[in-house]
Amino acid sequence: MSGQPTTRPRCPEIRPAEVHVPPQPLARFSDLVGPEAARAGDALARETAERLAGRVMWHVNSTAHGGGVAEMLRPLIGYARGAGIDARWLVIGGTPEFFLITKRLHNALHGDPGDGGPLGEAEREAYEQVLRCNHSELAAYVRPGDVVVLHDPQTAGLAPVLARAGAVVVWRSHIGQDDHEHPLARRGWEFLAPYLAAPRATVFSRAAYIPGVCDSGRSHVIRPSIDPFSPKNQELAPEVVRSILVQTGIVEGPADGVAPVFRREDGSPERVDRGADLIRVGRAPSIDTPLVVQISRWDRLKDHLGVMRGFARLDPSEARGAQLVLAGPTVSAVADDPGGPEVLAELTAAWRALPHETRRRIQLVSLPMVDAQENQAIVNALQRQAAIVVQKSLHEGFGLTVTEAMWKGRPVVASAVGGIVDQVRDGVDGVLLPDAADDDAFADALQGLLSDPGRARRLGESARERAARDFLGLRHLGDWARLLRELDEAGPDAGGPQGGSERAPMRRARPGGTLVP
Repeated sequence: MSGQPTTRPRCPEIRPAEVHVPPQPLARFSDLVGPEAARAGDALARETAERLAGRVMWHVNSTAHGGGVAEMLRPLIGYARGAGIDARWLVIGGTPEFFLITKRLHNALHGDPGDGGPLGEAEREAYEQVLRCNHSELAAYVRPGDVVVLHDPQTAGLAPVLARAGAVVVWRSHIGQDDHEHPLARRGWEFLAPYLAAPRATVFSRAAYIPGVCDSGRSHVIRPSIDPFSPKNQELAPEVVRSILVQTGIVEGPADGVAPVFRREDGSPERVDRGADLIRVGRAPSIDTPLVVQISRWDRLKDHLGVMRGFARLDPSEARGAQLVLAGPTVSAVADDPGGPEVLAELTAAWRALPHETRRRIQLVSLPMVDAQENQAIVNALQRQAAIVVQKSLHEGFGLTVTEAMWKGRPVVASAVGGIVDQVRDGVDGVLLPDAADDDAFADALQGLLSDPGRARRLGESARERAARDFLGLRHLGDWARLLRELDEAGPDAGGPQGGSERAPMRRARPGGTLVP
């Protein structure tokens, strides 16, 4: 992008859309966490429902499909609704230019140059123009006193005007890194700073991510979670796992008459019908072939190239004939991640440059996204089939795929970056790589687990116990309930500036969170 804004978007074409989420009962956690903990969680949620009576808790983000934020929001909102909280979900609209700018912000906050483009006044104007269009519709939804949780950089620019209109605004960042003084990270935070004085609270996945612009007593830490009952994490019998992977073409073999079925979020049965888009040489691996699996967006920060390089160093005869599966969403399906096609193209070119026999051990898999819950079921089956689940990210806000693998009892090999170190205890729940860029150390870690299945099994069992204790949705909902109680008890004068009930048109944000014409 040149740095100059393209033609201004027409606001009728840029508007938020509501995602409807059915209520889910908290009682279903009783068998997982015990009746006493389930009752305590239910009581806290119902106290929050009484506190918010007559008010709505809005969650606003930039996509309903693809990525960890959308996956966390659906169950979190569902359980809140099941407890009587009027929780709702809005997804903002955007333009290709807007999402290019916010992807640039995402990379900058991780200390990564991304596409190397600017974040200047032209980009700010393009960013704010899209949010002005969205706010013209949001104003019809949000009422004074409502709680509005804005997720990630895409929505941060809405904070000042919503606060002025009387909403209780919380900005939730799912990304970040420890080094706030990194020039690129500082550049990203400087872009967002004019908007971040307005929220009553800011929320991060870990304390080390809180930058100076938010470090004023308003910041809180809430660790993400997974939903153990979603299509992505629900229990699947081994024969169903096999049937799903045969149906998608990822492994070879007869399904033995077992249907590739899973349960949708509403409890109804569903069948996996679609196949994956596959790049490989020759036949699919058999169901008995050990699979090393990384599943993530096609994003350079996930270091797919490094995973492939490290795996290529393994001697097949010493690695039990293991094969590598690098899987991600169909690139056209994730609107707020415009870099996906380019990353997948680069990865494909690097795969084609490998020796023929090495390519035979590696397949690139684009998973269908037409039905988000079908996609989750495929991911579930692939993680459950994995001998090792990998997350060799160069930077990672938290890493839900790590928690998902732990919940399924899989040993994890992951980079010791970001929130991953809050999930995996090295040598207890998995193996952490001190240097995410050290491909040889990565290969050694894989070799060690592939050659010692007993150790891999013990790590997986410990990982399952930790995920059940610390990373399920009941704990997550309780953390939000406690934060809302704290905000209500502190009153409207705490934290960032809040306006009265008057609705103000969205105008340019300046340092300090004020809005000026």
